[in-house]
Amino acid sequence: MLSQDQAADVFRKIQKHSSTDEVEVIFFATRNALTRFANNVIHQNVAEDNVAISVRTVFNGRTARATTNKLDDDSLRRVVQASESLAKVQQADPDLLAMPLSSPPRVIPKRYFQETAGMTPEQRAAIVQQIVSVAERSKLTTAGVVANSETAEGIFNSRGLSRWHSQTSSEISITMLAEDSSGWQKANSPNAENLDAKALAQTAARKATESAKPKEIPAGKYTVILEPAAVLDMVGFMFYDFGGLAILDQRSFLTNRVSTKLFGENINIADDVTHPLQSGSPFDGEGTPRQTIPLVENGTVKHLVYARSTAGRMKQSEHKDKVGVIEPTGHGFPLPNEIGEAPMNIVFAAPQHPQTIDQMVASTERGILVTRLWYIREVDPYEKILTGMTRDGTFFIENGKIRHGVRNFRFNESLIHMLSNVAAMGTPVRASGEESFDMVVPAMKVKHFNFTEVTKF
Repeated sequence: MLSQDQAADVFRKIQKHSSTDEVEVIFFATRNALTRFANNVIHQNVAEDNVAISVRTVFNGRTARATTNKLDDDSLRRVVQASESLAKVQQADPDLLAMPLSSPPRVIPKRYFQETAGMTPEQRAAIVQQIVSVAERSKLTTAGVVANSETAEGIFNSRGLSRWHSQTSSEISITMLAEDSSGWQKANSPNAENLDAKALAQTAARKATESAKPKEIPAGKYTVILEPAAVLDMVGFMFYDFGGLAILDQRSFLTNRVSTKLFGENINIADDVTHPLQSGSPFDGEGTPRQTIPLVENGTVKHLVYARSTAGRMKQSEHKDKVGVIEPTGHGFPLPNEIGEAPMNIVFAAPQHPQTIDQMVASTERGILVTRLWYIREVDPYEKILTGMTRDGTFFIENGKIRHGVRNFRFNESLIHMLSNVAAMGTPVRASGEESFDMVVPAMKVKHFNFTEVTKF
């Protein structure tokens, strides 16, 4: 794995090859491995080790980037030449700022664990064996992935900035299959010791078993209890709209809505890279430290996030008096890019009186319990109406009890409407889904959730 000292040596070589006004180098090193299983047996074990560098050069307000995964002297010379050649033929960018100077880094919890980085194929196979044993005892078929990785990312520039971050990651994804039903669970953590494969497998197996012989009930508006994975995959569709450039481009559902009460009083959301359940680096694609930003307070949209140049543009725009505080927040992506910035360390605040899923079920006269969602697509970007389907454990609730599995639904639901009708929430947890990045989110009990069609499975 590439070290910070080795990266610094590479950067010095690149500086010698460059004749530009400024040069920036982003490093990304990864070592990952996974064991994939299906039909209760391991069928694939793969590993990858790679280092890539991305060189950005600047000539008189013109900038471009070139990338390579070869670190010999000739390759470094060629990637610098490629970046410079591209930069020279670009249009000058009037909003391009000088590369940032060094500044104090954010302090974050430990996110590198040697035991996680060093997991062997034999250790992953032993985890798969635990999962398969649960499946066989339940007379189910299981499939999924057990994975571990270590990454290092850094950014150096010719103005003295030097940032480096290392972390590990572990993941378990399990699907349990019965004749006409299924169950699913997924979890991810920087520390593999935080993942309980047996407990995940038992939950997935229980969902598959208890949703067998699903009954069809009509589509309509129901009280729905969304487990954290389902919440995550829904709300993930709105956070790119919290970037300042999305407002400037008029592609955000928050256009003319910042400082307005958009959600329920019980919705509080922050972007917080220092949260103990979060992961990722404490700096953005330019090396600017990520700030903790309260995005939503008591249902009111309070703040946007900004890259450095976007903040400057916003201060000169027609929106400057409508969007609250305008300042760089350390949420930019590597330049040049068309996205601008986005909050990537989402944390929902704990409610005043958190409820377990069992408590939510017990207080529900008639509703639906949803394990997870998939194939979600945006229908209306301004009202944030999404469509998608339930899967892998959908249950009918009646008189405070889970009665039976039901055939899956298609839904059409506005995120604004959904987050305005949250009747109860659980304690926020680190959640993983399939449609969005990991977040710290609670389970939610939502009123009037709109199911539009019933599937055949």
